[in-house]
Amino acid sequence: MQLRPRFLGRLGVADVVTVANIVVGFIAIIVAPLYPSLAARLILLAAIADGLDGLIARTYGSTPVGEFVDSLADAVSFGVAPAAVVVSLAGEAVHLEDISSLVGSVEAALVVGVPALFVTAAVIRLAMYTAYDIEERVTEGVQSTLAATVLSAAILAVDVPAGWLVGAVGLLAYLMITRVPYPDLRTRDALSMGVVQAGAVLVPGLASRVFPRLLLTVALAYLLLAPRLYPRVEK
Repeated sequence: MQLRPRFLGRLGVADVVTVANIVVGFIAIIVAPLYPSLAARLILLAAIADGLDGLIARTYGSTPVGEFVDSLADAVSFGVAPAAVVVSLAGEAVHLEDISSLVGSVEAALVVGVPALFVTAAVIRLAMYTAYDIEERVTEGVQSTLAATVLSAAILAVDVPAGWLVGAVGLLAYLMITRVPYPDLRTRDALSMGVVQAGAVLVPGLASRVFPRLLLTVALAYLLLAPRLYPRVEK
């Protein structure tokens, strides 16, 4: 029957988790202007879903559409959503209230323009990954998930000045499109990261924000050290 949805019977369990990633990322974009900290937590929740769908796909197999749905989901949750959070937080510092605020204000233009570059870099990086790195255990450029995790963890862990936040977004945007090699996380390490991410999502303020700060430390360590020191996973 032609009215039957085309995706029925073609999406696997991993794809359903990926769709959940998209939904969570979309909600993060919606709530970012009013509740940026909540949006940051939702981005980390989407990152958990992103890791889970990869684990499910490796264990039970993937579908032909899986890699494309995954990249589209990541563009929403780890490209647009973090950019929306940064615009919300940094926009308060420069009194970014409407589009007219961009005229004649270098600071306001940067608050919008740099996150826009972040989204662009994330989309390009995800497209390059899908085209060239999907079957590899090493990928070039900082993963969009990692970039979004660093930003979200930083927002939850410390009170980042607006200028520093915009600068970090610009740096991460550039790192996503470099040729620096990043090995895939080992399953054990990915699960450990997921536990810390879950703590940052569920109880971000516990014990002086221990989970967001631990997550930020681990994510930055991988960002800086993984290209040279992290052991590569064999096929």
